[in-house]
Amino acid sequence: MTDHGDDESISRRSALECMIWAGTGVLWTVAGGVPKSLSLLDKAEAAEAAASGFTFLQISDSHVGFNKPANPHAIDTLKEAIGHIEALPAKPAFLLHTGDITHSAKPAEFDDASQIIGSTRLNVHYVPGEHDITDAATEKAYLARYGKGTKGGGWYSFDQNGVHFIGLNNVVNLQKFGLGFLGREQLEWLEDDLRPLASSTPIVVFAHIPLWSVYPNWGWGTDDAALALGYLKRFGSITVLNGHIHQLMQKVEGNVTFHTARSTAFPQPAPGTAPSPGPMAVPADKLRSMLGLTSVTFKRNDSPLAITDRSLSDNS
Repeated sequence: MTDHGDDESISRRSALECMIWAGTGVLWTVAGGVPKSLSLLDKAEAAEAAASGFTFLQISDSHVGFNKPANPHAIDTLKEAIGHIEALPAKPAFLLHTGDITHSAKPAEFDDASQIIGSTRLNVHYVPGEHDITDAATEKAYLARYGKGTKGGGWYSFDQNGVHFIGLNNVVNLQKFGLGFLGREQLEWLEDDLRPLASSTPIVVFAHIPLWSVYPNWGWGTDDAALALGYLKRFGSITVLNGHIHQLMQKVEGNVTFHTARSTAFPQPAPGTAPSPGPMAVPADKLRSMLGLTSVTFKRNDSPLAITDRSLSDNS
């Protein structure tokens, strides 16, 4: 993975030409089965997308409770990200949070996150990160908050505007190096969930740890993801959204587009550029250039998913 430079140069590159290393969250528009991410800050583009399809928002790795040098005020940068959402001219249909809502799975951290994110008045679909479920007790507490209507360890699906969304939990029973793990029960549920769907149904899968091998030695992948992807291969449009690695990357394999969102809390190093992953301290005036949001518009056409992303520091 190559560091492609500062945020301005990143925003100018085509996401179809390379995997991108950058900062935080995503606005997606969905019209007719193919997702496309947009800048939250381009209000004209967001309004046009909302008129032509439906949009949803992805936010990830808010790490409420984190206060170490990489970002002593993670709760404030989450509030800034939420402010961008509230400023949108047309509200997205819902919000996906792809895990690490909190930093230590403390009830007060979940309460703070709920208050801040809830201010958007959007319906929010959550999946857990490894910081949200740290043991049996926090798993039980997570499911008490977010598990209503879910199956097993908190996995579930729902449909919106002809698109089938699947939320997975791959942060329990982590494997060697901390690789994600789905497990037999969840995989059997996934196979059953997909069975009645027509192959033309657009699919969006969201989970915390990437379902592709970004960098296994850092645990940036899911040990049994190949089995899940095998169940998905008959579908014509599959988009897989993840967090965990705190940087924007994209990979396209056949009909599957993999996309990881940035964190609203702190950046992490690009794969292999440091001894290990973890919070990466940057100069205070650079921090917000490495944090952001992801927005998606779904359009039913033959175009692949394209990434256009802006950071929290970009007010253009």
